[in-house]
Amino acid sequence: MSPAAAWCAQHRLRFLLPSLFLAPVLFFLLSPPSPPPFVSLPAPGELPPSGSRLIWAQRRLVEWRPCGWWRTAPVQAPSRRNGYIRIDCYGGLNQLRRDLCDGIGVARLLNATMILPKFEVAAYWNESSGFADVFDVDYFIEQTRGYVEVMKDLPVEIASKEPFKVDCSKRKGHFDYVESVLPALLEHQYISLTPAMNQRRDRNPSYAKASYCQGCYSALRLNKKVHSKAVELLQAIPKPFLSLHLRFEPDMVAYSRCAYTGLSSKSMDSIEAARGEGRKVLTGDAARLWRNRGKCPLTPSETAFILQALDIPTNTNIYLAAGDGLMELEGFTSVYKNIYTKSSLLAHEDFENMHGNTKAALDYYVSVNSDAYIATFFGNMDKMVTAMRTMQGLQKTLVLSRRDFANYTAAGLAGEQLAKAMWDVHREEYIRGRGSALPEYCFCEFKL
Repeated sequence: MSPAAAWCAQHRLRFLLPSLFLAPVLFFLLSPPSPPPFVSLPAPGELPPSGSRLIWAQRRLVEWRPCGWWRTAPVQAPSRRNGYIRIDCYGGLNQLRRDLCDGIGVARLLNATMILPKFEVAAYWNESSGFADVFDVDYFIEQTRGYVEVMKDLPVEIASKEPFKVDCSKRKGHFDYVESVLPALLEHQYISLTPAMNQRRDRNPSYAKASYCQGCYSALRLNKKVHSKAVELLQAIPKPFLSLHLRFEPDMVAYSRCAYTGLSSKSMDSIEAARGEGRKVLTGDAARLWRNRGKCPLTPSETAFILQALDIPTNTNIYLAAGDGLMELEGFTSVYKNIYTKSSLLAHEDFENMHGNTKAALDYYVSVNSDAYIATFFGNMDKMVTAMRTMQGLQKTLVLSRRDFANYTAAGLAGEQLAKAMWDVHREEYIRGRGSALPEYCFCEFKL
């Protein structure tokens, strides 16, 4: 053996041993950080880790999925139509969408040709955008073909006429659109309809239900301009992330008629200004019963408490899907610090020039495509987001229970006891797929 080879053999352990010890350290230091664990789910047939309280790690017993019957060839409408109908929709984007969905089913029920809807936005919303400013018109017409006939423009012989207005928005209880609206359609041949807000759809014939499901959940997509901006926003959010629809704006709190203690004087002044003369705060037994029925919005600090009870890590990336004017937000951001919003991620000029409906559409798109979605108040947006996530097979969706939080706090629970109660309630909701309020004729329950 040469002197050089002998020296290498003698000293190689001196070099090898430090390398063996340093390798794991270097691997740990150079490896990318693991994502927050809130998105991890046990594999099929695998139980969650022993003692795990992470809500997403719980094995679900049932799932909701789109039913197959309405996605097959629908019952063709008679070749002769009864007239033309325009759906007039009022409110913010998600209220407009709710009315439009109902109107699609009504148009098919009445065997009417549907003209593109008119978005009638109240001055309160400071909004002027129409259907085509948000949604893809050609896609809507194509996807509803065979379910309901949709036209961009009226025929020449009717185009100069004003529609006969039929407002069903204030109707309460069950009423029959065929009995109440069809005579006006046959007489005037062109009507504008404002659908009833609380009309039961489950009594409609299957072809009207199918049109509702198809029009609402398969035919409405954002137009290219809005979609491009929504994709830009989605890509800017660190992954994985949870979308939280947090509702604690002055007008919402004022509308709820609920009393709150511990809010800042600025928040209290904003609530009083939004309340006006018509909505007094409930007091005494009425206030207690109202709150225990789940009618009072969760504060940001209460929301943070429940998320911690569900073992949502405090380093989770959270996109706040919310409008302007959220109050008491520091009660949430003091716990969950990785917070992202439209205004923080988009160029200032872009954000300031956006219509309210465009901003709402961005929140909707991001929430539908988020890794997980949690709502603090089950309103029109939450119902639509929940349904569209279900359409895509995204099951990590949860609506926080205001009712249970109110009842347990009224019973004196606090701290660990309250956290345990919130965990039990929401675990049951999550594993059984409850709380989504999906239309049962559009979505079906599947046992796992």
